[in-house]
Amino acid sequence: MPDEDLEWAVRLALEVRRRVKEQQKRIGAAEFRNTHFSYTMGHEGVEKFVATPELQHQSEIGDEPLECGQVWTLGPGGPDEYPGLFKIEVNEGPGSGVRILNKPVPPAFQESIRCAEQNLYARAMQLVGDRDPRAHEFSVQLRAFDSARTGAKTSVACLIALAGALLRRSVRGGLVIVGEVTVGGAIETVANPVGLAELAVEKNARSLLMPVSCRRQLFDLSDEMATKLDIEFYQDSRDALMKALTE
Repeated sequence: MPDEDLEWAVRLALEVRRRVKEQQKRIGAAEFRNTHFSYTMGHEGVEKFVATPELQHQSEIGDEPLECGQVWTLGPGGPDEYPGLFKIEVNEGPGSGVRILNKPVPPAFQESIRCAEQNLYARAMQLVGDRDPRAHEFSVQLRAFDSARTGAKTSVACLIALAGALLRRSVRGGLVIVGEVTVGGAIETVANPVGLAELAVEKNARSLLMPVSCRRQLFDLSDEMATKLDIEFYQDSRDALMKALTE
């Protein structure tokens, strides 16, 4: 049987089985908490997750891991823009460099991608091991789900998307990432982390990954919001990548 036909049958079987598990979870959530289904195929053994389309909402963060190279992120906004939800999608192939598919390219997002690209090159051994990112071409698309459109200050998520595409690994389901890394590798301070945590809850995120410098400011987060969201902190870009990827 050709691999394409085999994969079609596997995905169909897992999708149907997951629907059964989703109903069991509604009956007994404590016993049937994890309903993620995945499979691996091919020589590289890339793990692919199977979702049920009727449970997905494009503008909300789902529980299932995204495809390799896809990441949810929150843009912190600024004087002329409210915070907003974005999805960064990266595909990699033979070649070199990073190509942004959005037309026109938002200048602020282009700057975030530039910082992410330079960090990937400079810290390749720490981030992706023996893989050479300069020997790959990355195609990047930014998708906006709110009034925010610039994609400003999203370079940590951009870096994780680039590295995830190269490593052929997905980020954890339900995760949204916040943060900006400079060309030199420093993690910038995030403005209004409490507002971003509240937005993460509104967008149905389970986990929020943000710089450790936000920790003290989050003491102002209400108890109600704190119980709805698992907030994790990272110290640098490698720490963020390791905490974002599926095990």
